[in-house]
Amino acid sequence: MIVEYLRYSVPDDQQAAFIRDYQAAKEPLLHSPYAISFEIAQCSDEPTQFIIRIEWTSAEDHLKSFRASAEFREFFIHIRPYVGMIAEMRHYQPC
Repeated sequence: MIVEYLRYSVPDDQQAAFIRDYQAAKEPLLHSPYAISFEIAQCSDEPTQFIIRIEWTSAEDHLKSFRASAEFREFFIHIRPYVGMIAEMRHYQPC
């Protein structure tokens, strides 16, 4: 298993749509056999900052298998407007 963390900077006027669209994207994401879990969190100290946490079966499954799937295409429809707001996107190995 690998954990992906995405950090977003989302302007105030787009935060409600961001949350709504990521909640909608959760459905196709979690239908993928490669995605184990999903979580979205908004920073209480700096509300423009969001963290997305996704557990994947492996980095290769995420980057190759998921991204080539129908589930990814449906997922990406929802999150496409926010790709330019990604401040950081990394995989982490649990210890």
